[in-house]
Amino acid sequence: MEQKEKQNDFSAGSVYRHIIALAVPMTVAQLVQMLYNIVDRIYIGHLPGGSAMALTGLGLTFPVITLIMAFTNLFGMGGAPLFSIARGRQDGVRAGKIMGNTFSMLCICSMLLMAACYLFLKPVLYLFGASDASYPYAAEYLRLYLMGTPFAMIGTGMNGFINAQGFSGTGMATVLIGAAVNIALDPLFIFVFGMGVSGAALATILSQLLSATWVLKFLLGKKTLFRLQKTGMRPEGRLLKEIISLGMAGFVVYASNGAVQIACNATLRDFGGDVYVGVMTILNSVRDVVSMPMQGLTNASQPVLGFNLGAGAYDRIKKSIAFVTAMGVSYMLLAWGILFLFPEPLMRIFNSDTELLAKGVPALHIYFFGFFMMAFQFVGQSTFVGLGMAKQSVFFSLLRKIIIVVPLTLILPHVAGLGVMGVFLAEPISNFIGGTASFTTMLALTGRLFRRNKGITKGK
Repeated sequence: MEQKEKQNDFSAGSVYRHIIALAVPMTVAQLVQMLYNIVDRIYIGHLPGGSAMALTGLGLTFPVITLIMAFTNLFGMGGAPLFSIARGRQDGVRAGKIMGNTFSMLCICSMLLMAACYLFLKPVLYLFGASDASYPYAAEYLRLYLMGTPFAMIGTGMNGFINAQGFSGTGMATVLIGAAVNIALDPLFIFVFGMGVSGAALATILSQLLSATWVLKFLLGKKTLFRLQKTGMRPEGRLLKEIISLGMAGFVVYASNGAVQIACNATLRDFGGDVYVGVMTILNSVRDVVSMPMQGLTNASQPVLGFNLGAGAYDRIKKSIAFVTAMGVSYMLLAWGILFLFPEPLMRIFNSDTELLAKGVPALHIYFFGFFMMAFQFVGQSTFVGLGMAKQSVFFSLLRKIIIVVPLTLILPHVAGLGVMGVFLAEPISNFIGGTASFTTMLALTGRLFRRNKGITKGK
C-alpha cells in the first residue's frame, strides 16, 4: 500500500508528466466511452431506407441520455475531486466514505431516473422536438436503452475513483472493454438480426453492463488503494452536501447541454423541419468527438490540482494550469482548422443523405466558428472543480449554456431573417463570451490564492 501511494503521489515529480500520464489513457477512455453513442449514430445513419429520419429520432434521445449523464456527474464528478483532496491530506477514512456515499447515490438515483423516464416518455419526446415521423424511432431506442441506466451511471460515475488513485490504465480498460463489445454487437444486432434501432440500444446496454462489472471488480479487489466497503456506503448528510456541491458543476454542464439540445431541436423543427434536427445530431456528434482530447486533458488535471491543493504545493498548481492552457488552445486551433477544411467528409461518416449534407456543411462552418475559445471554458471549469471552487464552476456552466445559448437559440432565428442559421450561430457567440469570462475569472481567483500563499513551494 505504501509503495502504491508513493507511485501515485502527485505532489512529487513532474506535474507535466503526471497530467500527460493521466490524460492519455483518460482521453482514450472518454473517447471510447463516447463511442457507445457515436457508433449507434453511425450505424443508424446508414440504415437502408429512412436512415436520415432514424438518425433524427436518435438525436431526440440526446436530452434524456444527457440528463442521465448529468446525474452521474453530480455524484461521480463531485466525489472524485473530494476523494483526491482527502488523499492529498492523508485522510484515508474520509476518502473511503466519499467513495462509498457516491456509489450509494448513483444506485438510488439511477433507479429513480429510469422509472421517471419510462413514465413520461411520450410527452417528453414531443416536448424535446419529436414529430409524428421521428417519434417512433426515438421511443423504440429509449424503451430499451433506459434499462441500462444503473449500469451506465455506476460504470461511468465510479470509474473516476480509479483514475483519482492513479490507475488511469485500469480506468481506460474499463471503457475499452465495454466499447469493444458495443462496436462488435451493433452491426450484429442492427443488420444481421434485423433489429434496427432496438439492436443499437441492446448492444449499448450489454456493453455498459460489462463496464460496470469491471469497475466494481477492481474497486472491490486487492489492487486498489481504497476498497469500496459497505461501511462507507451509509449516506451521510454533510458528506453528501459536499459531494453534490462540487458535483453540481458537472451536473449543470450536462443539464444545461440537455436544455440547449431541447431548445435547438424544438426550434429547428419549427423553422426547418426534421432534416435540420438531423443536421444538429451530426454536429453534436462531431463536436463531442473533436473536443474529447481537450476534455481528457482538463479532466486529467483535476486530480493533480486537487492533490497539490491538499498538499499545499501551490507552485505546482500554477504550472499545471499554464501547461493545460497551452496544450489545450493549441489542440483546439488545430481541430478548428480541420473542421473548416473537411466538413463534408466528417459529416458523411454519420449520413450520406444529399439534402442533409447540402444543408449541413454551411451550418457546420457557422457552428464551429472560433472553436478554439472552448479551450478557455474547459480550462476554467476544470480548474474550479479541481480546486474545489464549486460555486464558480456552477455559475460559469450556467452562464454559457442557460444564460447565453438558450435565449440566443430562441431569439436569433427571428432576427434579420436568420431562421435556422440563428440556431447554429448561438454556439460560437457563447464560446467567445463564456470562454473569456470563465478563464479570466479563474486567473483572478487562482492569482489571489497564489498571492495569499506566497513563499509556499512544497513539492517542487
